[in-house]
Amino acid sequence: MLDVRRLRLLSDLHRLGTIAAVAEARTYTPSAVSQQLAALEREAGVPLLERTGRRVAFTAAGQVLVRHTETVLAALEEADAAIAAVRTGPAGPVRIGAFPSAMRTLLPPVLVALGREHPALELTVTELDPVAVPAALLERSLDVGLLNDYDIAPAEADPALDSVPLLEETVYLAEPVATATGALDDVSDVPWISATSGTLCHEVTLRVCRAAGFTPQARHHADDFATVLALVAAGQGVSLVPELAAASPPAEVRLTALPTRRRTRIAFRRGAAAHPAVAAVIAALHAATREGRASTWT
Repeated sequence: MLDVRRLRLLSDLHRLGTIAAVAEARTYTPSAVSQQLAALEREAGVPLLERTGRRVAFTAAGQVLVRHTETVLAALEEADAAIAAVRTGPAGPVRIGAFPSAMRTLLPPVLVALGREHPALELTVTELDPVAVPAALLERSLDVGLLNDYDIAPAEADPALDSVPLLEETVYLAEPVATATGALDDVSDVPWISATSGTLCHEVTLRVCRAAGFTPQARHHADDFATVLALVAAGQGVSLVPELAAASPPAEVRLTALPTRRRTRIAFRRGAAAHPAVAAVIAALHAATREGRASTWT
């Protein structure tokens, strides 16, 4: 019989690439991870990994077992959800991860509604970059997380996760009122306020501007949209800002809608959709989104 905990480590290794990364994610020592994977090989009766110096590669048998492991872990999530459904209602700890603009606009009413309707839930919210959400879900430090991408920069789906659509937002060009023209063509030579290099927002800015025929010249770098809008208001440059972050812009900022859209999804481990606590969070997020749209996020 294959040990499920060892199968999780095998799945982690396939996702993270190195034993050292698995050890860090699981707070084990590399030696302990190696020992557990060696024990899994003995259980399987065939080599699962090939050692090449400091790195390991999956054998054909290892690749087969990883694919089946995803199915096994999803089935365990479904079993946990079914058992939880036998209870009288959603209860127990639920850990939610969300990006900053959603934390400010969506999460407060969600927490209020869940606390009122399901007082047995133990809610914990963590501000997290969407890029970090898949790993946090798979490492079980989150139960529900918000992911986003852009139509101009779509993200690849993770086969170990499921998700449902939540929100599609307009992306705006933010300019100082004093110099605003409302056209991308007119800001090719002005300073830009861009996100940190390597982030999705930075990549989106590059793609939007290059599609308009120029490369933006970044003067400032900021990842918090409130800071970005404050810099635009101070005449320090122009930027791109999604709808959630642009609900109450400074008076000195002019927003012009662009055709680009940001898309947000609610993600959870594959098989967990029917868990009462996860389902309650999904329902509350959808309700908060509808109400927020109706009140234009004010």
